[in-house]
Amino acid sequence: MDSALTNAQPMRASQVTVEWLQTIDYQITSPYRPPTIEGVVLKELNALVDGRGDVIELWSKPWVDQENLVDPVHVYQSATDYGVTKCWHLHDIHTDQFTVTRGKLQVTLVDIRPDSPTFGHVNPIFLGSQRPRLIKIPPRIMHGWKALSMPEVIVVNLQSHVYDGADEFKYPWDCVLEEVWEPRNG
Repeated sequence: MDSALTNAQPMRASQVTVEWLQTIDYQITSPYRPPTIEGVVLKELNALVDGRGDVIELWSKPWVDQENLVDPVHVYQSATDYGVTKCWHLHDIHTDQFTVTRGKLQVTLVDIRPDSPTFGHVNPIFLGSQRPRLIKIPPRIMHGWKALSMPEVIVVNLQSHVYDGADEFKYPWDCVLEEVWEPRNG
């Protein structure tokens, strides 16, 4: 491993290369287990359903302390077309917190922080209107998603910082862990 990535200072996202990602011994967990990556929060959201439709609370200020979330500073909605995989990327500074308001999404998180006790852990997680959840992804956790329902999946992201392209580090979706993406036949 590159000595620049193993020194006493935490690794910076700008130091990550595809070649380095390909050297990690990944440990993929079951999507049916809670996330194992340190700092990740997965909050089940409550759908109130009646004969007229449903209501799902997406955010509440008390959750910051109760659920170890961060105050959002920048909120946006994005659409991902069916079958599209958007990944890999990570951030040095900002925290992503998002939920799906339409469709079904596979999110995969990868702990690439050499200083973390969960280094190498891979957590596939499913979010969607059938199982509403809010996920918190701290800085330096590599992540991506795949849209699993037609025609598109709608994501609402409640970020800790205003978007800054200098804090967005991207890698090809197929540079590592191609096998984690659903659906799998069998």
